[in-house]
Amino acid sequence: MSVTSIEWTKWPGTIGETWNPTTGCNKVDRGCKNCYAEIMHKRLRAMGQPKYAAPFLAGAVAHEDTLNIPLAWNKPRTVFVNSMSDLFHGDLDFEFIMEVFQVIQLTPQHTYLILTKRPEIALKFWHWVGMKNGTAWQCPANAWIGTSANDQKSGELRIPQLMALDFENLFLSYEPATGPLSLVALLLRNGQHLNALTKLKWVICGGESGPKADPMQPSWAQKVRDDCRQAGVPFFFKQWGLWHPLTDLFGNYTGEMKRAKDKGYNVLDGETWQQFPNLEPATV
Repeated sequence: MSVTSIEWTKWPGTIGETWNPTTGCNKVDRGCKNCYAEIMHKRLRAMGQPKYAAPFLAGAVAHEDTLNIPLAWNKPRTVFVNSMSDLFHGDLDFEFIMEVFQVIQLTPQHTYLILTKRPEIALKFWHWVGMKNGTAWQCPANAWIGTSANDQKSGELRIPQLMALDFENLFLSYEPATGPLSLVALLLRNGQHLNALTKLKWVICGGESGPKADPMQPSWAQKVRDDCRQAGVPFFFKQWGLWHPLTDLFGNYTGEMKRAKDKGYNVLDGETWQQFPNLEPATV
């Protein structure tokens, strides 16, 4: 069992879990600089764990022996798929990816969150399955496909590709936020109205962690939150990261300081934003 404390896996009524049918990856942009998976992979490799024998940056490795793990879970879980890799990495065969989705389909009591920095490969996989079956592919309804963006450049590249998928359950992870991101500006540049943002059913936001992390500006999180509120998209603020913002008596941003995770690590404008999809949007 690999129960996780990742906040956005704590969907009400479920257990947060990770499932890693693949390990290893490669860095593609600034958002990968302080990769948590790379750090953990190195630790597990040093401990002699066979699953992590290959260097992390050698690319993605499939593990057939892990495919049936979710079949043994009885209580409903929200499962972060491949917290230690990317299911749509170019090293992985589409046949293996299809096996992962077959397990997802066999376990409808669980919700699976698949996060990728390679939505262009997800699109190719979608078309491949459609050609293989001779019809449009019906992805399991208990799967969620998301992409990561850390700034405007990566958002402009990946979000339109994600939204091109013929699928209902799409989400965005703006984490680690290393630069500003305007979802409204992205849509306008693609000739779309704000209503198109509802194609995303959920947006997660968070700052960067780790010893070499850069600070997230409050205005970055506020902008994405406001875009989501305007479009009616659930917004989940995970954390500030290593650097917490400082404000003066009038609430104006004045800088930041390093702080450990404490009660204020996920407070934005005095509120804790923990909105989930398919639930009543709320702040506590």
